[in-house]
Amino acid sequence: MKPAAARRRFPGAHGDWARFDGPAGTQMVDSAIRAASDWSASGNNANTHGAFAAAHATDDLLERARGVVAQLLDANPNGVVFGANMTTMTFAFTRAVARTLKPGDRVVGTRLDHDANVSPWRIACEESGAEHVLAPFSPADGRLDMDALARLITPNTKWVAVTGASNLIGTIPDVRTVVALAHHVGARVFVDAVHLVPHMPVSVRAIGCDVLATSPYKWYGPHAGVMCIEPNLLNSLPVAKVRPADDVGPRRFETGTPNLACIAAVEAAARHLLEEDMRSVARYESDVFAPLLHGLLSMPRVRVWGPQTLDGRTPTVAFTVDGVPPDKVAESLAAKKIAVWSGSSYAVELVSHLGLTESGGVIRAGVVRYVTNDDVQRLLDAVALA
Repeated sequence: MKPAAARRRFPGAHGDWARFDGPAGTQMVDSAIRAASDWSASGNNANTHGAFAAAHATDDLLERARGVVAQLLDANPNGVVFGANMTTMTFAFTRAVARTLKPGDRVVGTRLDHDANVSPWRIACEESGAEHVLAPFSPADGRLDMDALARLITPNTKWVAVTGASNLIGTIPDVRTVVALAHHVGARVFVDAVHLVPHMPVSVRAIGCDVLATSPYKWYGPHAGVMCIEPNLLNSLPVAKVRPADDVGPRRFETGTPNLACIAAVEAAARHLLEEDMRSVARYESDVFAPLLHGLLSMPRVRVWGPQTLDGRTPTVAFTVDGVPPDKVAESLAAKKIAVWSGSSYAVELVSHLGLTESGGVIRAGVVRYVTNDDVQRLLDAVALA
């Protein structure tokens, strides 16, 4: 699909703004917006497992949406769970895991991760008496230190929590190797794929992880969370639930009445990406991102943090401008109707590891499906004057 035609699919991306804020949440695609509205007007809002037509429609929606999301992520639909957002779901998940941990157990994380894949595990370890350790990454190129990670994954390790892609600097770790290292000692693996799924094809089966979390509002859907949990693990975890809730399957983890209009929109957003083909999305984003990365690297007052090439990364870049605080750069760009983020973007450990906490973190700009080459040139011109 040509850039202009693609952009028309995103009503919120119309107008004068260049939207590089996508890593924190994208604009919804038109089909997802319609799906939420159509469901709300359909009269099918009910609850699950009823004897009447609207209840049947609710059951059908949930089954259908799990199937479409499973197709997008190459996952088992019996393990697809819907929730409020990745952070809320991860806290709920790790509270259940905490009940299985004990002193002497270890959970391994990384300093590349968003804090939503750090603090829930840290708190679970504090509550259970288990040990929580974090693997470092190279400040020079933003790559995960796989040797250090391997040394931390000891026989007493029960879980490894790793990012599929850094939400701040874009690094894509070798997650399959992480899974192999963890499974070798009998540990399970939780992958935060929030920043990975919007940008390239993802296969839960090929990765081999036990849990993969993602956020539909990062891939043109509504504000929601999705977790793909290995079904046997899903059915065995001591999750907190009300007694009438299902004892097996995704509904045992989905507390309360589902947000049905939201789930209808998730299904539509997933269908959109299947129709677009994630390989095509990745090619488009790479083509638009290349001049952005190269342009920033060529500026003498700008420092790019993390990977310096297009290899093994998402189309998200973190940078600083010499002598100008990140917040001031973001404000300057906003005055020119260019949306970026400044600070840590919740990658607290990452910013600390780079030594940038006191100076205010970085500026983050991300390319998504509705960002164009003209937007990139506007950003580069504005940064040059910042």
